Amino acid sequence: MRTHLCGNINERLDGQNVVLCGWVARARDLGGLIFIGLRDHAGVLQVIVEPENTPAFAVAERLRNEFCIRVTGTVRMRPESQWNPDMVTGKVELVADEVEILNASAPLPLLMSEEDGEEVRLRYRYLDLRRERMQKNMRLRSRLNAAIRQFLDGHDFVDTETPILTKATPEGARDYLVPSRVHPGSFFALPQSPQIFKQLLMMSGLDRYYQIARCFRDEDLRADRQPEFTQLDLEMAFVEESDVQAIAEGMIRSVFRQVLDVDLPGPFPRMSWQEAMTRYGSDKPDLRNPLELTTICDQVREVEFKVFSGPANDPDSRVAALKVPGGASLSRKQIDGYTELVAKYGAKGLAWMKVNQAGAGLDGVQSPIAKFLTGEAVSGIVQATGAGDGDLLFFGAGLKSDVAAFMGALRLQVGRDFDLVEDGWKPLWVVDFPMFEFDAEDQRYYALHHPFTAPAAADAEALLADPANAVSRGYDMVLNGAEIGGGSIRIHDPKLQQAVFDILGMDEAEARARFGFLLEALRYGCPPHGGIAFGIDRIAALMAGEDSIREVIAFPKTTTAGCPLTGAPADVDVAQLDELRLQIRKS
Repeated sequence: MRTHLCGNINERLDGQNVVLCGWVARARDLGGLIFIGLRDHAGVLQVIVEPENTPAFAVAERLRNEFCIRVTGTVRMRPESQWNPDMVTGKVELVADEVEILNASAPLPLLMSEEDGEEVRLRYRYLDLRRERMQKNMRLRSRLNAAIRQFLDGHDFVDTETPILTKATPEGARDYLVPSRVHPGSFFALPQSPQIFKQLLMMSGLDRYYQIARCFRDEDLRADRQPEFTQLDLEMAFVEESDVQAIAEGMIRSVFRQVLDVDLPGPFPRMSWQEAMTRYGSDKPDLRNPLELTTICDQVREVEFKVFSGPANDPDSRVAALKVPGGASLSRKQIDGYTELVAKYGAKGLAWMKVNQAGAGLDGVQSPIAKFLTGEAVSGIVQATGAGDGDLLFFGAGLKSDVAAFMGALRLQVGRDFDLVEDGWKPLWVVDFPMFEFDAEDQRYYALHHPFTAPAAADAEALLADPANAVSRGYDMVLNGAEIGGGSIRIHDPKLQQAVFDILGMDEAEARARFGFLLEALRYGCPPHGGIAFGIDRIAALMAGEDSIREVIAFPKTTTAGCPLTGAPADVDVAQLDELRLQIRKS
């Protein structure tokens, strides 16, 4: 039906006859000439319909935005004074010979612009996707997937599918359950990840596996979460951490080079989880932000201010300072705004200190808490943080995990507000994660990653002896403050796997009931193995410069896990429920 794409028409085609198909982006009648902006996925081209061409002009007069049309005409150069540098096709135009309406459009239910709200955009997603921004995002994502496959295919990985209908397993979030008609009262679960199956593939001798897999988690949503999402999963046999990391880093470098023409700096630095939490208050630090947290426990252990001295003398707590260069110029109202921010992350308050003269001790600072501090403490704080004249210090005190949460959030916000975040890309590996986290309310341990992550401990006895301080063989790849990939070396020893289950409060009988097929497989010569999974949606969003992964997913759900386009989730017929032997219980 067409000979060219609209966005590919240029001066080399001057004088040639072409046939184009697309949608009307705009239509204007100016002094007898009708100007049409004809759009397809490649771009927009200006089409002119002259009044002398009576049949074409009559059709053009009927056109409205988003009519689907076909135009035959001749390419010609625009006068140089009319060149449009904002359009790829800005030096040429098409003089129409024929205009055919392929399909008219009803009045549009949205503006087809950034002013549209998300609800209406998702309700009419097929229209929203026509916009240039969304077309670019979808095609970028396609190039990303192609580049991933090309790299892994070239490194002897085997693309293998794993089941969507599987058994419910505890992996940190609620499963989506699917009732079985053939087995009444029994349920399949949609996979949160292909974790167990990819381990079984290593046991099968496949050696190197990958899959761009759909995963499902029934959890509370936000900008970077969806109930169904896409994950690049890969696993390798007979490897150490460095082997998996080398492949993963090489792949990400290759992908960025192909898709964005960007050479990532390298090699990627490595940072322990403990260092990341201490310096940045986050296990996915954005290294483009130069601000860091400074521990000042030594400086405030003896002060009368119990808000500081209490946590400073508690091994599970911490007092941290954040230096804001030039922050002494902040008003009290602006400081109160930051206090409101950290309150959302659990802070009970936010102490601060303006440094007017760094070398003048108490006389050189301005702070509501200065009267509770000694000159020696103030001088020590200023020296430890490297604060200079005109800087501001924010302080956080409490349990280490709490301080990390609210001071880490404060660091990010201050970096943005003071325009400190650099351009470009800052990747890193975060390693040496804790194996477990203890829940004081439940009085039990939970796996920080998942229960199949191998510990650094030499054997089961060493792990059982000190689970609180156990370090895992896990690793995360972080880019610009986003965790884009996470993985680990897996457990291949049945005794060590059972030891992990014991620490998690799962006895042998329960472990057999939930993971019997995996535990059975471990008994038959399971090789050492490890892997990593990458969030395709998150990587695509970063590449596209989007804050939300919904902008790189063709048909996403809302933050309430609904689909405005289809109306899902929805009621089903009673007959279908009867067939599954299910009843809806009214709340």
